[in-house]
Amino acid sequence: MTFGQPEGYDAHARPRPLGGRLGPQAVAAAVCLVLGMGLVTGAVTGSWLAGDSGDGGERSAFTEAAELWHSVPVDELFPPTVQGQGAGPGSADRTWTRIAVAPDGDCAKALDPLLDKVLAPVGCRRLLRATYADATRSHVTTVGLLFTRGDAAAMTALKARFEKEHLAERTDLVPLPYARKGTVAEGFGARQRAAWTVSVLTDAPVVVYAVSGWADGRTVDTPEPAGRALESGADSAPAQAGLGHEARGLADRVERALRKNVGPPTEQPS
Repeated sequence: MTFGQPEGYDAHARPRPLGGRLGPQAVAAAVCLVLGMGLVTGAVTGSWLAGDSGDGGERSAFTEAAELWHSVPVDELFPPTVQGQGAGPGSADRTWTRIAVAPDGDCAKALDPLLDKVLAPVGCRRLLRATYADATRSHVTTVGLLFTRGDAAAMTALKARFEKEHLAERTDLVPLPYARKGTVAEGFGARQRAAWTVSVLTDAPVVVYAVSGWADGRTVDTPEPAGRALESGADSAPAQAGLGHEARGLADRVERALRKNVGPPTEQPS
């Protein structure tokens, strides 16, 4: 038994087959629809295969920077000798010699508890530290690279908080130095901290800091932020000794060394 084509009715109520051929306009519309869907699907597929997300370059550089702590030799992050042209008082040149490198590790016992709490929102993936002496071996400075677990948004938020609350100037948030026995920094402890600087980067998950003091182990009642010690007319003992220049100059050079190993910088060194 077979069935005929189903019937419908035309404008004059006369029976007509429903399975007839499409008119030219309907065919053209169908072809355009198929072609349009093909173009859209092809574009989406091509973008997905290429990994094109619009801001992939920036995100890739940020991700690359997060891995530098174990992919770049220590001599590139903390050069054995650092030249600081114009970095001293009165734009005098400075030369720093590395005298100790701390084993890389987490932030446990390497930061004061309060500073550790302030940095907690971005976490601590790895902390790298090195201590330098100036050419006269009368000043010592510890510089640190704290690699965080935070993303770009978290680092931006942390930087904004540091600026809004002036956290880099609080004397209860001074980074700890790294001292090693048998070096001129052997007596460089918490009570010897004289000047410091802290910089939160936003194009890399890194906090750069430096803290300086005298190599003879003298204590300091009130450490001074490097920025304040560099101000014209500053007459504190750390300012007069140029320890603000020591901290700021070394932190700046180490930050530059870090940036050489990642994509084009979007920030100026601190």
